Amino acid sequence: MATMQQLDLSHHFLIAMPAMADPYFAKSLTYVCEHNEQGAMGIVVNRPISLTLKELFAQINMPLHANELQDMAVHFGGPVQTDRGFVLHEPMGTWQSTLDIKGKIGLTTSKDILQAVGEGQGPHNLLVTLGYAGWSQGQLEEELAQNAWLTVAASEHILFELSAEERLPAALALLGVDYASLSEEAGHA
Repeated sequence: MATMQQLDLSHHFLIAMPAMADPYFAKSLTYVCEHNEQGAMGIVVNRPISLTLKELFAQINMPLHANELQDMAVHFGGPVQTDRGFVLHEPMGTWQSTLDIKGKIGLTTSKDILQAVGEGQGPHNLLVTLGYAGWSQGQLEEELAQNAWLTVAASEHILFELSAEERLPAALALLGVDYASLSEEAGHA
């Protein structure tokens, strides 16, 4: 029997369909960091929380000297490990614990990146989240089959240069649709 080609949505956006009832993911834009036969992992990139980088650094007793980053919002990255920081960034750099995403973007969980950011030596593009989104083996494929998500190749411009509010509409624009025009039948057209 021929095996089905493994779907790899790493470095893609997942756009929640309007029917998405899960409060964690309703109207969310998720960046897929890893996707393989074991499952998938992503970061929600359009959910800023009421915590700034300055406040986060104060909580972990780390100085933040980079003034331009003081007011940057920390994001809700997903419902898994919400007490843990995840830094989505480019360039990749060399940090202690970084997941390489298609050689384009890094997802780092080690403290050394935050120390570098605090000293103004961090990557020039970054998004800091608490938590991530995880899917067990076959779960994301199942949700895609149920039309829970639209997918589109990710754009660094959307991730790092647009505001949180602009990211979902911009990702939809890559597909040539706007949120208002999506219906529950969108995946069946």
